[in-house]
Amino acid sequence: MVLAVFAGLPGVGKSTLAARVAAELPATVLAVDTVDFTLQRYEVTEPRPGYAAYGVVAALAEVQLTIGHHVIIDAVNPVKAARQLWVDLAERLGVPLRVVEVVCGDDAEHRRRVEARYATRDHEAHPTAPPAAQNRTKGDIPDWVRVLERQKEYEPYLGPRLVVDTFLAKEPVGPVVEYLS
Repeated sequence: MVLAVFAGLPGVGKSTLAARVAAELPATVLAVDTVDFTLQRYEVTEPRPGYAAYGVVAALAEVQLTIGHHVIIDAVNPVKAARQLWVDLAERLGVPLRVVEVVCGDDAEHRRRVEARYATRDHEAHPTAPPAAQNRTKGDIPDWVRVLERQKEYEPYLGPRLVVDTFLAKEPVGPVVEYLS
């Protein structure tokens, strides 16, 4: 079993690639955004936005790895502190950690993807969410300006990883599966 971390800025294609690779392995995909959006929908507030989502995903990953499943973490992982969570988890469980840094090598295409996702994403709260959370807005999904802000705080990855450019790679799934195996 393997703990794979798919990291990169919003809109580069992490989630799409993670889903395709997961179907091939198979693996469980745990997306920090999904947890973060759900916490927001249920009006769970925290002093450090996003911090709890990473913790919840790490706990779920631990359960999945313990029962023998491959796990793919889908998260921006912009800073060393976030990345260290996965290093610690892999070491504690004695499983290999593989990082796949996903990039989009063409800024115009990256911006197109971000704007398309922002325009079409279902930004409304889940129908079972509390009534006060029913009026969610597009604020949950980063627009291009917010992606550029995230880019400024994104620390370069150091250490072993596979870098996948979703703009250039025609069929990245095979090489990623091979790297994870």
